[in-house]
Amino acid sequence: MKIKLFNTSAKQTGTIILPSLIFEAKISPRLMSQSIRVYLSNQRKARPKTKNRSEIRGTTKKMWAQKGTGRARHGSAKAPIFVGGGVAHGPRGDQNYRLKLNKKMKKQALNSILSQFAKEKRIIAIEKFSPLPPKTKQAVKFISRLKKTNLTLNKSKKLAIITANPVSNVKRAFSNLPGVNLMNLNSLSVYRLAQQNYLIFSQKAIKNLSSK
Repeated sequence: MKIKLFNTSAKQTGTIILPSLIFEAKISPRLMSQSIRVYLSNQRKARPKTKNRSEIRGTTKKMWAQKGTGRARHGSAKAPIFVGGGVAHGPRGDQNYRLKLNKKMKKQALNSILSQFAKEKRIIAIEKFSPLPPKTKQAVKFISRLKKTNLTLNKSKKLAIITANPVSNVKRAFSNLPGVNLMNLNSLSVYRLAQQNYLIFSQKAIKNLSSK
């Protein structure tokens, strides 16, 4: 599968062949959904914590006499049945929400979503980002020129710029633009890609994907 190759002036300079093992893999919505679920669960923290009766601050005096009152016997006002008492079976702040996805499944899920973008023709490549000045104004011009070349890209509200490694001038140029998300090969995830409408790869990133 071929995609268009552009320079930083948003002019097409040719085409590039996408690795078939990555961009023409079997598309599995179920595996992509599982990958997203694992990612979100692993971001979750066990913050809620309640106090049990041993942690409640207050008197340890017996509520009333053991016998003779006609009421049920109670040894502490900290019991869960009383207002202000401890909580029975409440969250303890040590819940484990970690889920796992093996390496093979992670790779298949990533290839699956990249193949979906390729199938829908929502990927282009840039020769090099290094000639681009680290200015937001230049980044706006670059994106607007690219959008004029592609109707699907023009309608896209969320774009991902994917480089092989973090690039300082790219970060300085695009980080303030709403709807533009910066990624590199180490930060790629099905969850983040699923939020995008269009992918803009650097040529080096596509070449290095095969070795990931």
